[in-house]
Amino acid sequence: MLGIVRIITGRRTAWVVLVGAVIAVGLLFALLPKSAGNDFPTSGLPTSSQAARVDALLADFPSAKQTSAIVVWNRGGDTTGAESALTETDKAAITAQAAELGALSTAPRATTPRFSDDGLAAISVVPLEAAAVSADVKGTAADIRSAASSDLPSGLSSYVTGPVGFQADISNAFAGADFRLLLVTVIVVAALLIITYRSPVLWIVPLVVVGLADGLAGVVVSALAGPFGITLDASVSGIQSVLVFGAGTNYALLLVARYREELLHTESRNEAMRIAVRSAGPAIAASGGTVALSLLTLLFAELSGNRALGFACAIGVVIAILFALIVLPAALVVCGRGLFWPFVPRYDPASPRVHTGFWSRLGRGVARRPVAIIVASALGLGALSLGLVGASVGLSQADQLLGNPESVQAQAIVDASFSSGLTSQTIVLAPDASATEAASLATTTAGVATVQPGESANGRTRLNLSLSSEPGSETTFATITALRTAYADAGGAVADSLVGGTDATALDTRTSSQRDQDLILPMILAIVFGILALLLRSLVAPVLLILSVLATFFASLGASNLIFQNLLGFPAFNTNVVLFAFLFLVALGVDYNIFLTTRAREEARLHGTREGMVRALSSTGAVITSAGILIAAVFVVLGVLPVVALAQIGVIVCLGVLLDTLLVRTLVVPALVFLTGDRFWWPSHPALRE
Repeated sequence: MLGIVRIITGRRTAWVVLVGAVIAVGLLFALLPKSAGNDFPTSGLPTSSQAARVDALLADFPSAKQTSAIVVWNRGGDTTGAESALTETDKAAITAQAAELGALSTAPRATTPRFSDDGLAAISVVPLEAAAVSADVKGTAADIRSAASSDLPSGLSSYVTGPVGFQADISNAFAGADFRLLLVTVIVVAALLIITYRSPVLWIVPLVVVGLADGLAGVVVSALAGPFGITLDASVSGIQSVLVFGAGTNYALLLVARYREELLHTESRNEAMRIAVRSAGPAIAASGGTVALSLLTLLFAELSGNRALGFACAIGVVIAILFALIVLPAALVVCGRGLFWPFVPRYDPASPRVHTGFWSRLGRGVARRPVAIIVASALGLGALSLGLVGASVGLSQADQLLGNPESVQAQAIVDASFSSGLTSQTIVLAPDASATEAASLATTTAGVATVQPGESANGRTRLNLSLSSEPGSETTFATITALRTAYADAGGAVADSLVGGTDATALDTRTSSQRDQDLILPMILAIVFGILALLLRSLVAPVLLILSVLATFFASLGASNLIFQNLLGFPAFNTNVVLFAFLFLVALGVDYNIFLTTRAREEARLHGTREGMVRALSSTGAVITSAGILIAAVFVVLGVLPVVALAQIGVIVCLGVLLDTLLVRTLVVPALVFLTGDRFWWPSHPALRE
């Protein structure tokens, strides 16, 4: 290992490493195959779920080649907010435009409009060919919008919703996602690096290195996704890019801080970098390894979207580690001390190793009152955790997009003037011999508005159900569960009936997500404990550090829930948000634990546990705080996309990282070390034996 470090930091070999890395990256960009990802996330349900089985069986039905758009017309509210009734002129125009929609449909007669009983709205179902829609969903939706809105009387508006409408709005939400996320992320990282380094030039090197790592990660993941059976989409790529930039910049900050410190005590910049890599390298590798291994636990998930995120982000983090420990040291050595201008670190053998500024004073202050700090912090974190009281998981279809898109506006009109479930059909596939009994059971189930028998294929009959509740709501899920229970309890052939459709898919997705969460969260904690135990050679330290991370997680989740419900208007957490937030917060929180405690262990060898922690805090406090603020800001960037799930992940991780770096890592963890003393390292004794 020492030989590799010498090659990376050598006077001539650093140039070879840097040039070789650039050539290798260029060749990989040019030669690796590119695969196109989906424009929008898919459900990714396991084949054992009822909704997935229904989707598979529907492929043999003639209607499998069809989908539909739903067009809604109404008049906007008056000055009092009350809706205006449709006039006879409006109804004539709607009928004419519905006929125009028939020209775009595979079943022209089906587009005949239906007017609501309250006289406030009209609706038209437009059957379409599924293959054509999949090929150009946004273009199809635009054509339907144009046909539905042309030549309407003043004040009469049209909206597109249903499968095509929601799909088009989701595609629009992710359109250009990679570029927008990358651009905003680069701007945020560049600004924070300039503030951190106080140099007009130094920030360029780590930003370019991390940018290359992010670009290469995208290419490598894209090339490997197909052979490993992974389906990527814009949300996965966006989170991967944000994580690589955040983690990569964190590692760069730690390395540069240690390099700058060594430049004050070492005349040769090559030797200074060699010491920096040998000292900070294990912490960076352990931190990144913890994140990567935690992400790989997602490969055990039922939902393919979770597996895709774990696969992509784990590869991204590994590449970020390699660039931080190989390319960045070589680039910094090649550029020389002048890169730090105007605050160039000059060699001064008399320069003290101990920092006597704010962080040193803070450490000694914590050492005097560790119990009071632990109690006060625990009360504060506990109070924030109370924000989880009454929290729920699972958003309806209309609540998953920000900005009130057209499909959501249309759904609100349908909810008010028609049956809430009209735009989201539930499908029952019953054995042909028991189709009548299955229909009867569905009719008598509370929450089912209508039951329409449909076509048959391969011994099964399709029943099309409309529910009376809002799509994706708890009431709808309860109705679907009641349907499935009724069929299972009926016995005989009807017990083989399967309930599917968009709402059933959402319900099964939530069930699988909960299963993934129950399985993966303990796995992540086990990995974190194992790595901390090996790195620190302690059994006490990992337990205390994990407890501090968990306290941060629950506090950030509670605080975020208060923000979501009272400020942002999100009624619940989206399905996978809790799992992803736990993954990122625990993994990233352990990063800062490792940065601090490995330095504390190093200092404890010469100065004892108590003084070692003070010195570690004084040395790493500024860089950990800078890294935390940076990664918090980077995750907020996820909010540039109008998707509630990404906005929620961004807010939770931002709050969690800030709590971790500003409170837990700077006050609570040092207080725990001061309180436990040498027992913190048990069963090893670094202050006595090393």
